[in-house]
Amino acid sequence: MRAHRDFLAAPDWPSLDALNARLDARPHPRLGIALRFIAQSLGVPADGLHYEERIARLGAIATRERNWHDLLNALAWIVDTPIKAALNLRQARDVAVVGPRERTRGQCALTLFDEGGAIVLLRDRSRFAAWDAHDWPAFFHDHAFEVLPFGHALHEHALVGDSWLVAKGIAVLDERGTLTLDDAAAMVATAIADGTLLDDPQSLRPVPLCGLPGWHPRRAEPDFFTAAPCFRPLREGRRYPPPFIPSYTTSSTT
Repeated sequence: MRAHRDFLAAPDWPSLDALNARLDARPHPRLGIALRFIAQSLGVPADGLHYEERIARLGAIATRERNWHDLLNALAWIVDTPIKAALNLRQARDVAVVGPRERTRGQCALTLFDEGGAIVLLRDRSRFAAWDAHDWPAFFHDHAFEVLPFGHALHEHALVGDSWLVAKGIAVLDERGTLTLDDAAAMVATAIADGTLLDDPQSLRPVPLCGLPGWHPRRAEPDFFTAAPCFRPLREGRRYPPPFIPSYTTSSTT
């Protein structure tokens, strides 16, 4: 979101017109309809559409003005359009099946990632043994991986100084070492859209962000990875799925 940090540093809230100018009527990558932010007013629900249906059918992203959560959601649409569109496509599909008052396991997973997700790009398969066991000192030992924080609620908590944030991670394994984070994000978007990823909340892995270099001033303390509240032990019986291994024939699109 660095390219749009002017919205966060401005003396006043950006208007919907300003956000729409930055979005530039780009099409929904999965459905082709032009996207736009609309005011979340009392009259919006009169169309009878679920929030996700409204985006999928009309391209209209209902947005509360002067609201951090919705501003950061709008910026996520601007910055990470392919992932947001893939999440919307899947949500709308499930709403069409179960209706607006029920939620599938897939919808729960999609929402968790949308709000608090991160993509973790690893090059070394052996790193998963530490992650699977919640061996946090070993996992964060040399930071031999990259993290792309995605969720807009995650960014909101970071703005107010919540240093113990734990993201809901999608693990991407690139043993060839040829992918950038942008490549991984594009491939994750495709996998979300086709249902390969995020079919259940248990498919997401915890990512205690304060383990990253530069995130927390106490990181160098000897007991940091055992004493900090975000580094929890593995729950009995918890097992994580294997990482997402992308197809190297897939081209990166943003």
